[in-house]
Amino acid sequence: MSDEDQFYMREAIAEARIAEEIREVPIGAVIVRHGEIIGRGHNLRETLNDPTAHAEMIAIKKASERLNAWRLLDCTLYVTLEPCPMCAGAIVQARIGRVVYAASDKKAGCAGTLMNLLQEERFNHMAIVEAGVLQEECASMLTRFFRRLRGKL
Repeated sequence: MSDEDQFYMREAIAEARIAEEIREVPIGAVIVRHGEIIGRGHNLRETLNDPTAHAEMIAIKKASERLNAWRLLDCTLYVTLEPCPMCAGAIVQARIGRVVYAASDKKAGCAGTLMNLLQEERFNHMAIVEAGVLQEECASMLTRFFRRLRGKL
């Protein structure tokens, strides 16, 4: 785990904390290109009543707007929770070259846990995947959130 990966994952964690402050599931994402954050996002599903308003989707949209391009070549996506099938599909479609995630998702993870859509050879694009960067911190944040939600904290 590089210092650079930890730095940008902390930026994704900052996005997750913003989500948590507005009572959204604390998931955050940032997209980095050539050492610069070009897209940020955090969960907004409840706020927008939009099932597609995942942190990754928002970060991808912002990065694409910033570059004025749908291809996010030479970019790395940092996200606090393993991408779901929808987000993994968007990552492939956006041609993101590398994905770094913190916590695995046993219920919906499609970057290696349930399946690996990001490295599916039959697609026209595959991403490099790095898992477990600041995993404990991100997993704890999610666990605390859901315990509070269920009144167990």
